[in-house]
Amino acid sequence: MSEDKNDQLRPSKMRGVAFPKAKYGVMLAIILIIVVNFVYYKESIFSFFK
Repeated sequence: MSEDKNDQLRPSKMRGVAFPKAKYGVMLAIILIIVVNFVYYKESIFSFFK
């Protein structure tokens, strides 16, 4: 019983750190990919609409 309890604990230095939910990390990664691609390919995007 105590073995299962110890597996779920985080390391002592990480216990005070608040981790965001995984879905927020996925949303942030998608937004960053879109923004970076827009910056790199801005000229080709605008030339496509002309």
